[in-house]
Amino acid sequence: MLKNPLYACLGLLLVAASAQASGTGLTGNWARNDGATRMAIAPCGANLCATNNWVKNPNGRERAGDQLVLNITPGSGSVYKGQAYDVRRQRSYKITITLQGNTMRTTGCVLLGIICKNADFTRIN
Repeated sequence: MLKNPLYACLGLLLVAASAQASGTGLTGNWARNDGATRMAIAPCGANLCATNNWVKNPNGRERAGDQLVLNITPGSGSVYKGQAYDVRRQRSYKITITLQGNTMRTTGCVLLGIICKNADFTRIN
């Protein structure tokens, strides 16, 4: 497991996306499949913001209120690619989001795409 903010970034995953993605099925409430976080993805200005609204371990690396701002564009099918900006840590990551119905996979990469981490999410009410 990587001991850097990339894991937390993916946990939040979705703090924002470009206006081109705002009309997609990315908006709503999501739970990370490992049970560690829940987040809401909603429009914020011209972007989408993914904000942690619950974390299992509040003393860990992730916090409620952590937010990612996504600058993404649609690719082929239900794939979105671009940059994710972690507001608290002031770091950017390359991100790919794949949406399939009520499931979402995010892949965040650092170091020119050499180190990547996936996180899977399920839509919740």
